[in-house]
Amino acid sequence: MGAYDPSRYALDLTAYPHIKTETLPGPESVALHARATRYIRGLSGQVRLFPVAFESGQGCSLTDVDGNRYIDFSSGIYVTTLGHCHPKVSEAVARHARQLMNAHDFTTRVKVELVEKLISVLPGDLTGVQLYDSGTTAVEAGLRTCRAATGKSEFISCFMDFHGKTGHAVSLARMNKLSGTGRAQGFYMVPRPDTYRPWWTRADGTLDTERYLEFYDAFIKESTTGQIAAFVLEPIQGWGGSVMPPDDFFPKLKAFLDERGILLFADEVLTGMGRTGAYLCMEHWGVVPDVVTLGKGLGNGFPVTAMVVRAPFADAVDAISASTSYGGNPMASAAALASIEVIEEEGLLAHARELETLFQRRMADWTTKYAIVGDTRVKGCLMGVELVKDKRTKAPFDEAGKLVYQAAFRRGLAWIPAGHILRMSPPIVMPEDVAERAMDIIEEAIVEVQAQLGY
Repeated sequence: MGAYDPSRYALDLTAYPHIKTETLPGPESVALHARATRYIRGLSGQVRLFPVAFESGQGCSLTDVDGNRYIDFSSGIYVTTLGHCHPKVSEAVARHARQLMNAHDFTTRVKVELVEKLISVLPGDLTGVQLYDSGTTAVEAGLRTCRAATGKSEFISCFMDFHGKTGHAVSLARMNKLSGTGRAQGFYMVPRPDTYRPWWTRADGTLDTERYLEFYDAFIKESTTGQIAAFVLEPIQGWGGSVMPPDDFFPKLKAFLDERGILLFADEVLTGMGRTGAYLCMEHWGVVPDVVTLGKGLGNGFPVTAMVVRAPFADAVDAISASTSYGGNPMASAAALASIEVIEEEGLLAHARELETLFQRRMADWTTKYAIVGDTRVKGCLMGVELVKDKRTKAPFDEAGKLVYQAAFRRGLAWIPAGHILRMSPPIVMPEDVAERAMDIIEEAIVEVQAQLGY
């Protein structure tokens, strides 16, 4: 295991961020975006709120087509965990692009090396692997594996979780009027523990995990056929706003599920591969899921994902026609293998935890210092700041979230909006001085917007 070297990712903070155009987005971004939107539809919220066009990225920085330079505090939407264009990852992809780009699901040397490396870093007996090209595809395969392994057909998931954009993946998540008439048959949702917005509390006001489990028990008995194959959830909600569970939740949930013959399916597409300072976020609570999906940071931006199951359920993968046209192709395998090696060689899990300490320190007084900040939370390099209209009612402040997002972007910070929750996911390679400057920008934006809104 190597040690983190900040010089690899140093940024001249007199040059980053640097906004050279009079307005943002700049004129070239505006023109290019206009051309794009003649044809491209379904753009994400962050693009609609700030339609900048990026030209290049290196490490923790981005440059747009107008030459404006930004600190990247989103990792390309949780993806470039090792920063942009990490030389080892880029070189690995380029080498295999020249050698062999695709071989369906035939064996290749680099795929074998990837799978062996992946198994070596994952906890417990997670040994059954299949590779994919998107998180959604991996989740769909995980659902089919759970059904094959248990002989059951129903699933439970949690309010505000996100698991993808195909039919069954959408049925695991919050529905809206554009999602159709309802979720697929056999898919149910329950509340998950949220320490800031708990449904059930103890006499002292703290979240009561046992009450959640009591509800799950009653719900399974009264609202399902009792044929629950798996409980599917994100260890930390990503799209829902970096919502983190109490420390006793997953150990108690795993025991609860084991007693009832229900699998624990952890969707770690967003939280895995170093984002929280561990290969699996579930490791923070000493829990090994029965099924886990990985993606985003697995290939540091290259489209490669994985479904991994514990040894007792590995045979079920053989029963579901699990392979795909692009999963595990040599370029993808090379990107993932190189990414894991970089994490090991550069001591990045430990560094992510060091950054967590920095972020905790910076946000420690925000809930008392700022009238619109209701809650802050952090695990590794995954953070959320919840903005509220009133701290007593905890009313979400969506307008403030939009304005803070835009104000920080205008200062040269590229990051992610989520309504009233500020989502942050900086690369785990980020030097501490760059992290400090990014937090300065966010704080400056909060101060500006708070005054603008009359608080």
